[in-house]
Amino acid sequence: MLDTDTLDNEARDAAAAFQARALTADDTTLQLLFTEARTHYGWQDSDVSDETLRALYEIAKMGPTSMNQQPMRVIFVRSEAAKDRLEPALFEGNRPKMRSAPVTAIIAYDLNFWEELPNVFPPNPQAQDIFKNNATAAQVNAFRNGTLQGAYFMLAARAVGLDVGGMSGFDNAKLDEEFFHGTSLKSNFLVNLGYADTSKIFRRLPRLAFDQVCETL
Repeated sequence: MLDTDTLDNEARDAAAAFQARALTADDTTLQLLFTEARTHYGWQDSDVSDETLRALYEIAKMGPTSMNQQPMRVIFVRSEAAKDRLEPALFEGNRPKMRSAPVTAIIAYDLNFWEELPNVFPPNPQAQDIFKNNATAAQVNAFRNGTLQGAYFMLAARAVGLDVGGMSGFDNAKLDEEFFHGTSLKSNFLVNLGYADTSKIFRRLPRLAFDQVCETL
């Protein structure tokens, strides 16, 4: 039997020690993840290794989700045969972007994520009962937390040196029929991954200012 009290105390000690280091991201890290990172539309003819994709996921999985639900599921589309299956679901303008990308990740979410809750959220062994017979709650939580994980996924891709091009221009129903028929998975969005052809990017578009978006009460 696990000594949960000891494990919790060790986790608290480690968190306190980490907090005491008072770390902040340096300029290079901020540039890599946010300020100089771009959405890319063209790609070099350079492969992305299995090891890089695995490293990407090992980082992304550490991002927090409600009750540690982790509903995101990912299909890495890399082979020509898989691209042939994906292409009909994409809007016309997005097909060349997908075709030229070394990898396109289908970011999906599992409506039956709750089946894993006894394993991933052991503090509450009855947690799955919240969702087991409540399809609406399951859908809301799967979509919200799966989308959150998709954002972690894109940042993790940048962290391992990949360039990123997110896409939402596709027919979800058509994609789901092709890749997820008969399962509890639903597509959310797509992410092209690889090493960018920077000649294909455009000027950076405006961002809203703090005062337009934020309010302090």
